[in-house]
Amino acid sequence: MQVGVVGVGRIGSYHAAILRDLPGVDKVLVTDAKEDLAEAVATDLGLVAESLEGVISQADAVVITAATTAHADLIIRCVDAGKVTFCEKPISIDLPSTERVVEHVKSVGGKVQMGFQRRFDPGYQAAHDLVTSGGLGQLYTIRMAGHDPAPPHESYIPASGGLFRDFSVHDFDALRYVTGDEVESVYADGSVIAFPVFAKYDDIDTGAALLRLKSGALGILSVTRHNPLGYDIRMELHGSGDSVVVGWDDHTPMRSLEPGAAPLPGPAYERFQDRFSEAYRMELAAFLEFARGERPSPCTVEDAREALRVAVACDVSRAEGRPVRMEEIG
Repeated sequence: MQVGVVGVGRIGSYHAAILRDLPGVDKVLVTDAKEDLAEAVATDLGLVAESLEGVISQADAVVITAATTAHADLIIRCVDAGKVTFCEKPISIDLPSTERVVEHVKSVGGKVQMGFQRRFDPGYQAAHDLVTSGGLGQLYTIRMAGHDPAPPHESYIPASGGLFRDFSVHDFDALRYVTGDEVESVYADGSVIAFPVFAKYDDIDTGAALLRLKSGALGILSVTRHNPLGYDIRMELHGSGDSVVVGWDDHTPMRSLEPGAAPLPGPAYERFQDRFSEAYRMELAAFLEFARGERPSPCTVEDAREALRVAVACDVSRAEGRPVRMEEIG
């Protein structure tokens, strides 16, 4: 199988290296709006640099890791060419253009997998299986934490969509995946505490949300752009039969103040690629299975739309200072 990668920045070159080493991949073709970058990545990884037209025409399947603003048009272009397509989240940062892509993919029978890698993380999968099997019992609460080591460069902020759409959308997708439930309403708030640059773009560096699921279970999310101890992603689930946590291991950047408590032995995760290295590999392996017709898409464009709807509801709630029901959104 020949796989094309469109966009070889930080995440694109990372995906290209994984694809190169996966069984069943004969050739990886890479392209980028910056031709010299595509050539450099191809040389470094032993791949083939091509034009965008060349990638789409030659590849059996295409992985889109270009800038977010290009995702929607690239998805449409690839499915119109009959290519099985993988696209990193999001489809778009706004609902109208997202819905346009969802409807187009449906109308042409396009085959698309969206990139929400937490669905392939062993911990999140175990939580999903525990809820599905009934081992957790009746689900009461889900506590989620998303803390970045350091804020992004200012140039990233204006096109990011804001904290909830850019960062927390992963938590919203994971919440739907793990619980098999849908969000009914949200109440969200946020602040600019340590990094005034976010206020220039009506964004926040610290946020929180209370999410009511249709089952009545409550989700609680905290999210920050800065955690001095490292990258921290967790989900705690509390039910009538068990209480479990995803993301608690030797590298969790949290220290106990209880007397005699031993510190965690490992260094904290510095990057999301380190925390989710296995998840990214399994995600792309699943995409190859999808491309070969061996399984359905494990994360559809509809899934991406629903996660974005929750993020948009959080933005509306923060702006208007009130709970927002999901039927108000889209």
